[in-house]
Amino acid sequence: MERKGASKTIDFYNRNATSLYNQYQSLTTEQVHGAWLTDYAPSKGVVLDVGAGSGRDANYFADKGLDVIAVEPSTELGELGKSLTGTGSVKWLNDHLPDMTSVIGLQLKYDLILVSAVWMHIPPKDRPRAFRKLANLLKAGGKLVISLRHGQPDSERPMFDVSAEELERLARQQGLAIERVIDASDELNRSDVQWQTVVLRLPDDGTGAFPLLRSILINDSKSSTYKLALLRSLMRIADGNPGAVLERHEGRVTLPLGLVSLYWARQYKLLLDANIQQSSNPNKGLGFVTDRGWERISHFSSLDFAVGNTFHGDDAAALNTTLKDISRTIQKMPARYITFPGSDRVIFEVEIPRSTHKPDNLHLNLETLARYGRISIPESIWDMMARYSCWIEPALINEWVNVMRDYKNNTALMKHELIKHLEWQDAVRTTQLVRAKIQELNRTASVRCVWSGSKLTGKYDVDHCLPFARWPNNDLWNLLPTKTTINASKRDRIPTETRFRDSKNRILEWWGEAWEGENSERFYTEANLSLPGLNHSTHSINDVYEALTMQSMRLAEFQSIERW
Repeated sequence: MERKGASKTIDFYNRNATSLYNQYQSLTTEQVHGAWLTDYAPSKGVVLDVGAGSGRDANYFADKGLDVIAVEPSTELGELGKSLTGTGSVKWLNDHLPDMTSVIGLQLKYDLILVSAVWMHIPPKDRPRAFRKLANLLKAGGKLVISLRHGQPDSERPMFDVSAEELERLARQQGLAIERVIDASDELNRSDVQWQTVVLRLPDDGTGAFPLLRSILINDSKSSTYKLALLRSLMRIADGNPGAVLERHEGRVTLPLGLVSLYWARQYKLLLDANIQQSSNPNKGLGFVTDRGWERISHFSSLDFAVGNTFHGDDAAALNTTLKDISRTIQKMPARYITFPGSDRVIFEVEIPRSTHKPDNLHLNLETLARYGRISIPESIWDMMARYSCWIEPALINEWVNVMRDYKNNTALMKHELIKHLEWQDAVRTTQLVRAKIQELNRTASVRCVWSGSKLTGKYDVDHCLPFARWPNNDLWNLLPTKTTINASKRDRIPTETRFRDSKNRILEWWGEAWEGENSERFYTEANLSLPGLNHSTHSINDVYEALTMQSMRLAEFQSIERW
C-alpha cells in the first residue's frame, strides 16, 4: 500500500482492535468461507493468511492440521489474534501487501493463500506488484483465494474499487487460472455491502514443469528478450505444430532448430521493423541481425516466414543466412543461460551441424528446417507447453512488455503499442484456393459435402474442420467442402469420433481429388508439421486422416471444445 494510505488503514485497525476482534469472532470461518472451503481448502500443507485479523481463519486451518503463517500489519489486532491461536502451528508476522518482506524472507511456498477483506485497501497502482508477490508464493497446484468487498466504502479507512475482472487480468499476466467466482451477501447483514470470492490456481501438470517454466518467464534475469523469444517460439510449435517432433528419447523431445528459428524471425520482424529496442544496451546490435542475412529480408512480412513457403535466388540465400544466424544466437545466448534451478545444467540442448549449404531454392518443409540443427527439451515441458499454452502465453507477453518498457529507447511507447507489435501473425483465413478447386472439379463431376454426402450445388461453405477460432490453421487438409446449413450447425465445434468415422471416405475422396496433383507437396508438408503421429515424409492420405482424428481428440481435450 502507499505509505500514507497504509498508515491510515493500520492506525484504524490499531485504534479499533478490540471491537474489530469481537466483530470478526462473531462469525465462524464456515459462515464466511463455506462456499469454497470444501472444494478448495487443502487437507495438508502450509497456509498463508494475509490480513489474518483476529486469527479466526488461521485458527480454523491450524485445527485441521495445517501449518499456518498469519500476516497482520496491525500490531494491536495481531496481539489479540496471537492470544486466540496460542503457540501452536500458527506463526504470526507483522507484514503487509505489497511489500511482504518478512513473508518472502521465510522462503516458503504455500498450498493455500487467503487474502480475506484486504484487497480493497490496496491502491490499484500497487495491485500488479502485490498480485505478483502472491503468485510467486504459491506451490504448483496451490490456490489463491481473494475476497472482494463491494459497496459503500468506510470513510475512516482508505478503500478502492475492486473487481473480479481486474483479478482475471492479473491472473493472465502471472500464469494463474481462475477456478471459480462466488457472489455472496454480507454475513454481518450490512445491506450496502456485498462480497465476491475469487479462487485462483497455479496450474500443475504433476511434473514440476509448469512452475519451472513460469519461474523462467517471471523471475529469471533478462538483459535482452531472447529468453522470452525462445520460449514463445517453442510454445507456438507445441501448440500449432505437434507433428514437428523429430524424436522422443529418454525423456526429451527433439525439434528442428530451423523451425524454432523461423518462428523467432516471425515474432521479431514486427518489433524490429518498428525500431523497438530488444536489449538493455541500445548501442549493441542483436546477434542475429547481420548485413548478409536479416538486413536483406527487410522486404518480407512476418507472414512470409511460414512453413510450406518457397524462396528463390537471393531471397533464398538471405533467409538461409538469417536462419543460420538465429540458430547460432539461440545456441550461444538463451539456450546456454536457461538452466535448472541451482545448477548449470541447461534445459534446452542445441546441436548445430557444420554446413556450407547455399541453396538456390529454399523450401520450408521439415527436411529443410532440420538441416539447421536440433533442439531438445524435457518431455514434461513440451507436453505442458502443448496443454497450457493458452494460459502461459499471456504471462509471457506481459513479461516481454515489462522488459521492453525498461529499455531506454522504448520509454515513450505506451503498453498497448508494445503489445500490438507482439501480436502473433496467424495464417490468413482464406478459402480462395479451395473454392477454386471446388469450381474446377464441379465442371466434370459433383463435389459432395464431406459431412452429409449431398452434392454441392449453388451456395456452399468451406469448413475449417478444426475450428479456426480456437486453433488458427488454414492448411489444405483442414479445409473441407460443406453445405452451408451444416456448417452453420457445426459452428466452432469439433466433430465426434462417430461423425469422423461416418465421413471418412468422403474426406479421403475430397483430399485425393483436390490435392493429389500440383498442390500435393504443400498438402503433405502442412500436414506433416501440423498433425501429430506422422513420420515427416508421409504421402498417404489415410495416415493424414488418422492424424487428423488424433489432433481433434487432442485439441478437444486441451481446450475443452464442444463436440459436434
